[in-house]
Amino acid sequence: MTDDLRSLDDLEDNDNFIRRHIGPSDTDQADMLATLGLSSLEALVNEVIPSGIRLRVPLAIDQARSESEVLDKLRTIASQNLVMKSLIGMGYYNTWTPAVIQRNVLENPAWYTAYTPYQPEISQGRLEALLNFQTMVSDLTGMEIANASLLDEATAAAEAMAMCLRLTDHDRQVFFVSQDCHPQTIAVVQTRADAIGVKIIVGDHCQDFEYQSVFGALFQYPASNGEIRDYRKTVALAHAGGAFAVVSADLLSLTLLTPPGEFDADIVVGTTQRFGMPLGYGGPHAAYMATRRTLVRAMPGRLVGTSIDSHGNPAFRLAIQTREQHIRREKATSNICTAQVLPAVVASMYAVYHGPEGLKTIAERVHRLTAVLVCGLRRLGCDVKTRYFFDTINVATGLRTAAILAAAVSKQINLRHVDNSTVGISFDETTTRADIETLWRIFSAQKQIEFTLKEIEPGATNQLPPTLYRTTAYLSHPVFSNYHSETEMLRYMRTLADKDIALDRAMIPLGSCTMKLNATSEMLPITWQAFSDMHPFAPLDQARGYQQLTRELEIMLCAITGFDAVSLQPNAGAQGEFAGLLAIRAYHTHRGEAQRNICLIPSSAHGTNPASAHMAGLDVVVVACDVAGNVDVSDLKAKAEQHRENLAALMITYPSTHGVFETSIKLICEIIHQHGGQVYIDGANMNALVGLAMPGEFGGDVCHLNLHKTFCIPHGGGGPGVGPTAVRGHLAQFLPAQAVIGIRPNDVGPVSAAPWGSAGVLPISYAYIALMGADGLLNATRVAILNANYVARRLAPHFPILYTDAKGMVAHECIIDLRPIKDSSGVAVEDIAKRLIDFGFHAPTMSFPVPGTLMIEPTESESKEELDRFCEAMIQIRDEIRAIENGTMDPSDNPLRNAPHTAEALATESWRHPYTRAQAAFPVKLLRTNKYWPPVGRVDSVYGDRHLVCAR
Repeated sequence: MTDDLRSLDDLEDNDNFIRRHIGPSDTDQADMLATLGLSSLEALVNEVIPSGIRLRVPLAIDQARSESEVLDKLRTIASQNLVMKSLIGMGYYNTWTPAVIQRNVLENPAWYTAYTPYQPEISQGRLEALLNFQTMVSDLTGMEIANASLLDEATAAAEAMAMCLRLTDHDRQVFFVSQDCHPQTIAVVQTRADAIGVKIIVGDHCQDFEYQSVFGALFQYPASNGEIRDYRKTVALAHAGGAFAVVSADLLSLTLLTPPGEFDADIVVGTTQRFGMPLGYGGPHAAYMATRRTLVRAMPGRLVGTSIDSHGNPAFRLAIQTREQHIRREKATSNICTAQVLPAVVASMYAVYHGPEGLKTIAERVHRLTAVLVCGLRRLGCDVKTRYFFDTINVATGLRTAAILAAAVSKQINLRHVDNSTVGISFDETTTRADIETLWRIFSAQKQIEFTLKEIEPGATNQLPPTLYRTTAYLSHPVFSNYHSETEMLRYMRTLADKDIALDRAMIPLGSCTMKLNATSEMLPITWQAFSDMHPFAPLDQARGYQQLTRELEIMLCAITGFDAVSLQPNAGAQGEFAGLLAIRAYHTHRGEAQRNICLIPSSAHGTNPASAHMAGLDVVVVACDVAGNVDVSDLKAKAEQHRENLAALMITYPSTHGVFETSIKLICEIIHQHGGQVYIDGANMNALVGLAMPGEFGGDVCHLNLHKTFCIPHGGGGPGVGPTAVRGHLAQFLPAQAVIGIRPNDVGPVSAAPWGSAGVLPISYAYIALMGADGLLNATRVAILNANYVARRLAPHFPILYTDAKGMVAHECIIDLRPIKDSSGVAVEDIAKRLIDFGFHAPTMSFPVPGTLMIEPTESESKEELDRFCEAMIQIRDEIRAIENGTMDPSDNPLRNAPHTAEALATESWRHPYTRAQAAFPVKLLRTNKYWPPVGRVDSVYGDRHLVCAR
């Protein structure tokens, strides 16, 4: 042991988060740079980043802090939130997340670091959980088919409105919305309708309404004020008038009430938040949509179905909606390319945990407590305006409204301020008898209460409409009855998780999806009560912590991007696109140029771009790309000139979807501005820009960011996501308004139900930026580019790299071209993707943006060891392909065509293939001690679509 003492700086470096976030060590980086023939990361950046856009000053954010410092800062911020018992309702409820689900799903990286299940063979666990979700929704709503979740209740209602419009066979452009709907739902539906020229009529459906004038109608069940209305006659009138009927329904109430499917609703939407997912100041929560089987092809979002694998065994996979927007682009049914998978899994597990009887017991208790409350209030002389109710009532309070609300706050309770003479109260599974007695005292106006709860309870009768009692069964599949002990529940969730590949098991090298480390310290705060239990419409003075968090995060994102203002409201990347395009449209209209409706989009763009443009009421004109994958500037000039009077925007991804930095980006932006348009930068590839270049400085006017990519919110198996919209100052006033709370009002309405969208996961990105600091973020970007170029250089002798810059470099991802291999060997891109499963890897992005290719993005979090393991797997697969090409391996019976190989298939007594079991299962030595076994063979998607089964 030496007598020399290391410096404090050296010792404190032991708590260096940056070193743990970035995979390759300094030594590994030097080796990788040597492979590229470069001496430093700075030399690499000089090779890759166009000098004209290079950022020459450090990011204007603080330097890195340790994990303990950041967590202490977040605790201080969270302490400013005053979490009260929320009785506000409006579709948001307190709920008990069963501890076994919180610990083993919500806080488990096996679930939250997984990717969208496009590769079904390695996604059987989450696919089964999502099928449970769909079954739960179908059963409770009484509908034939349900999707695998949407973003929130309000956007689900807006999607239903758009779905009705697509299905209508007449020219009506009017949609009716009952005034009984939640106000945030009405506002979001209006935003969506305004963009596409649909008129919204908000009114009283109980009056004689001419349904012959509308293409659809939306009703709330129970109503936002708690009233339970019988919609059977109303739905019949709508159908008689040629309109579709949409019902926004509370799932828990449907355990007791007649489901909408039994009174002939066409579409049912809602939220599953109260099924175990914390409030989170508005999200993330899994919405749902259910419909008739005959309408399924018009339904937006993801849909899980059953099929069979190559051995004839049952298997799950995404059904007909998979990546539909990439295929149909502006003709897509929706711009939604994700779901709320992690919250949907929580909701489905909540139903598995409680089962049908458990859910009914919860619902009966909630209703019983509400009935007791009402009985006592009426004894006190209060005017309860709600006749039939489940869990929500409105009370006429007259001039005492403010005093009652204040008295409730003094008792740590938030009630709903309906209007100046009415207060709303909503109960949930966390409500207690003590809460009822407290409320009676609040409403008694200081009078002595001369009765007790025990006296009142016998007289509190059922307040559900007698004609709407539910008589049909639900959740009859054994999965909802078999796991009611914690031991069995724990084992069931573990069994499902073990079927999947997530980041906790291996690298997920998906191009354009940025599957990077989601550090545990970043994840911890989201289940702290001060963040998780805040209602989105709680008074702002109770949410000072969230206000500080969102304000500081907005400042950080502006500093990183070079923009002037940010809205955190969009709760998915595609929603961020939509919000940005609405801002551009509103800006043109504000300047008297409402005719500007042309959106130029390169042919290489993400499919969500043209879909979002169409949703925003814009007409898409495609711009060609050249042979190097860059935007064809001459074609861009010609089309900008052609549409000079009507040009609204250009949507462009930078770095490009082809994985290169286009050197002409500043010129491209100038061309659009010269012709009166605005430049929309798709920020999906922002992980290649942070600290090196700013889209707000090289010509962008708008940019959406994917916090679930660049800023470390995990993908959660396909959601949650957050897609903030960043804008230059001239567009700031056109960012989305915030429903209900009354701040940031403008000409553009809200795009999600909650004012700050999925605010509950924003602490993750806040923590990531604080942990990395300016230098750490810059270094992460450099290493992301290094990793991609290292992989490209290692694979180049074996697979053609489709797009590089003039110096042979790529950005943060690379595309390998497999089309020549298909021609020479018959091996398709799918064969290689499935063979990678045998090596324990998730496949790269298949056939996007170019058919017959794989797009690889390794991210900065992957070590050189893992990159080498992946490259060696790809090289081994290339050797197997060469064996087919030279005739030493059967072209129709080989490890690639038969991949993936299950343990069951290898354990059969008769092995009939011309290659060995060892080659099938253990193509490299490491797999003999660390092997992932796929639970199913290759899934037959065509069979699944021909025999569409989407529930259990």
